[in-house]
Amino acid sequence: MFTGIVTDIGEIVSFTPTAQGQLHRLRIACSYDQSTIADGASIACNGVCLTVVASGVAGGKTWFEVDTAAETLALTTAKSWKLGTRLNLERALKIGDELGGHIVAGHADGIATIVSREDLPDMARFKLSTTRELARFIATKGSITLDGVSLTINTVEDVTFSVLIIPHTLDVTTIGGWKAGSEVNIEVDLMARYAARLTEMTV
Repeated sequence: MFTGIVTDIGEIVSFTPTAQGQLHRLRIACSYDQSTIADGASIACNGVCLTVVASGVAGGKTWFEVDTAAETLALTTAKSWKLGTRLNLERALKIGDELGGHIVAGHADGIATIVSREDLPDMARFKLSTTRELARFIATKGSITLDGVSLTINTVEDVTFSVLIIPHTLDVTTIGGWKAGSEVNIEVDLMARYAARLTEMTV
């Protein structure tokens, strides 16, 4: 489990397609202490929970390796990751950690497309669109995870919604580089999903 509070920005420094392109082995450089990264650990990469299969240090920089399988490549933006892609990173939640964002599973539900970007004084407002299936879980003032970042929804209209990004978030995540037409991973609020399911079962 995660909270949607990004703790580092990683960069893909090695990219190896395997199994006829159905599996990608990625090496990601980061600022984490390598001694704290165990094989089998979970790290959310742009909101996608991936399992560490190896780690080490090269050139004074920590790296870890993960595999992205066919389903991840089909359902998330991982299909377009390449050398140099920067990723929002978050380590798995530990008992006793502060829950600063909201409960995030790291299981991206799909993709949202950035419709527009409006730059404001020290802030930015983004309008995004997603599928009707996911839009039914999105509500004004609710929580949503975009590329691994816990955000509050400002407005909702049919399958589009908007978020307002504060200066700190623009500085410490990859959101500062978002632009119209870009795709981002989306994970809807787990509580919203359970509430919708309960409603369906009681109708």
